[in-house]
Amino acid sequence: MLEFLKAVLFGIVEGITEWLPISSTGHMILLNEFVRLEVSPKFWELFLVVIQLGAILAVVLLFWKKIFPIEKKKSYRLNPQIMNMWYKVVVACIPAAVVGLLFDDILEQYLYNYITVSLALILFGVAFIIIEEKNKTMVSKINTINEITWKTAIIIGGFQLIAAIFPGTSRSGATILGALLIGVSRTVAAEFTFFLAIPVMLGASLLKLLKYGFHYTATEWSLLAVGMVVAFLVSVFVIKFLMDYIKKHDFKIFGWYRIILGSLVLLYFGIIA
Repeated sequence: MLEFLKAVLFGIVEGITEWLPISSTGHMILLNEFVRLEVSPKFWELFLVVIQLGAILAVVLLFWKKIFPIEKKKSYRLNPQIMNMWYKVVVACIPAAVVGLLFDDILEQYLYNYITVSLALILFGVAFIIIEEKNKTMVSKINTINEITWKTAIIIGGFQLIAAIFPGTSRSGATILGALLIGVSRTVAAEFTFFLAIPVMLGASLLKLLKYGFHYTATEWSLLAVGMVVAFLVSVFVIKFLMDYIKKHDFKIFGWYRIILGSLVLLYFGIIA
């Protein structure tokens, strides 16, 4: 029972942090320093990634009309605007996908630790505050998903690459930050980030399954299922909250949160005093 309660806790943390620009993987790694699931090391690596599929389902549910390309008028046909959006999403995902395929083991071995996570939290927290301060008087150049150009998609994909390399950066944080830098509105930056997450997380989960296989205990699979369901339910509320929040507020509060959390973790482990 205790392990299932831990899985619920991990699901809550995943559902909250996957969509806020504060790093879900970073929080999961940090949480694991204090609350460890009693599972095999291989299953933990699988759990850390595949639990995100629950959060992704929340995006599919909430944005179905914006992401499902098949429509019916006189007959079934592909919506050209939605397909165009997906082409750009795929292009934006390529850099992170290549790095993930080639360097996944190396990144996990050397960078998946609380020091890297803490430093990334702090550095990108500072970046959010600086950029939002700079953007106070700026007018957004891109205010709808359809206005995102190929160049914009590639630039955003480049920022996603940073998150793929350094845990604690936050995939959503990096892509939103990059989008804001090139004049994308907060709402569009958030939506495009959500859509990017779908192929990224599906691909990452498939990669982990192929790497570690399916040979785990029924209890371990049950823990993953619980975590995914909780992550899905929490994500629905968090995504709705974020989309309402950014209509009236900027991202600076998340920057300050990142700085405080990263500093506290470093202090706790005695890295700085």
